[in-house]
Amino acid sequence: MQELFDDHRNEPPQREIYSVSQLNHAARSVLEGSFPLIWVEGEISNLAKPSSGHLYFSLKDEAAAVRCAMFRQRNLRLGFTPENGMHILARAQVSLYEGRGEFQLIVEHIEEAGDGALRRAFDMLKQRLAAEGLFDAERKKPLPTLPRCIGVVTSPTGAAIRDILTVLKRRFPAIPVIVYPAQVQGTGSAAQIALAIRTASRRKDCDVLIVARGGGSLEDLWAFNEEVVARAIHACDLPVVTGIGHEIDFTIADFVADQRAATPSAAAELASPDQSEWLQQFARQRQRLETRIHDRLDRKRQTLDWLERRLQQQHPGSRLRHQTQRLDELEQRLNHTRRVIFWHKRASLAEISARLHRHIPLHRLAQLQIHHANLEQRLHGALQLTLERSRQRLIAMSCALETVSPLATLGRGYAIVSRLPQHTVLRAARDAAPGDKIEARLAHGRLICSVETVLDD
Repeated sequence: MQELFDDHRNEPPQREIYSVSQLNHAARSVLEGSFPLIWVEGEISNLAKPSSGHLYFSLKDEAAAVRCAMFRQRNLRLGFTPENGMHILARAQVSLYEGRGEFQLIVEHIEEAGDGALRRAFDMLKQRLAAEGLFDAERKKPLPTLPRCIGVVTSPTGAAIRDILTVLKRRFPAIPVIVYPAQVQGTGSAAQIALAIRTASRRKDCDVLIVARGGGSLEDLWAFNEEVVARAIHACDLPVVTGIGHEIDFTIADFVADQRAATPSAAAELASPDQSEWLQQFARQRQRLETRIHDRLDRKRQTLDWLERRLQQQHPGSRLRHQTQRLDELEQRLNHTRRVIFWHKRASLAEISARLHRHIPLHRLAQLQIHHANLEQRLHGALQLTLERSRQRLIAMSCALETVSPLATLGRGYAIVSRLPQHTVLRAARDAAPGDKIEARLAHGRLICSVETVLDD
């Protein structure tokens, strides 16, 4: 009997048994009570849109996925249409669907994440600014043909400014460059860029403005998609050239600017003239000027010849003396006019050249040197200048003649061989026969030779 009593005392306690629905309900309460509203980032997949208006989808990353439900009253507040593959941020309540015992998120709000959100904001701003007319072609200003100064809005330490300065130095180094420094990426960069553009427009130290930065992602370039930058470019009194990112990158600033270039280097190409083209144009202008001066001198010379013939036909002494005085006067006027025209054209040419070199480094020293050269030139006089030019021309022609002279060829060890007595030049060995007399002309002297053997290679 005692053994039976002991066995009854060792029985296990009464077990608490849950039904499936009770278990799921309890688990749901635990989950919803343990987690507040949270933000979850992931990619939409398995999206379902039943007629009820609710949304059912999975939110996944590289390693896991979770089921999500978003009810109709929440969907109506969305500003975009969710699609499979879209990367989103979801504000949700952790919960459990009791009917299947599935862990899930009850989503209250979603928004696009990363480039998707940026691209949507880009498109919305682009449409609004286009409707306001900020992109209209008729409002775009032409670029100056020969800017006196070029401004650059960019980071002073980035690769873009080095590329721009390299191109400007190659194309037209005489044009000065002003850098308006600005942060081109990160918090506050858009405000700095807009401030730099407004500063350049207000100061008007330059004729054209380059707004540039190197390549990067959409997020890196986002400062140039801000409305404050677009409106600063639109309000700028200077022509604006943008060179932002690479060929495939387009920003709001590109649409507002007067000219868009694919890269910072291409923007520098657009904003600067080519000095070789200008030098060629100056050479053509100089040639035309010299031609016109020569033509005018020829006409004056013809007039002088005609006057001389008339003078010879007038025999009375008084008439002859009068015509002689008149002839001297005309000659003096001709010489004076020629000098005046010559110095006037030369001054014009000097002025044009000075415009090219006005802003080079050490320009003050260059101006003093030019002033000193002008004083020295005036001291020596026009006659010495003419004689010097004639002497240089003679030296150049002598050098050219010496270069093409056959005597120079003989001086290098060659000889001119001719057959006697006809003195016909021999160009091939077969033109002579053994026993023929030949003459070899050297750089110094001649040789009379007799042919012993003919070797024809």
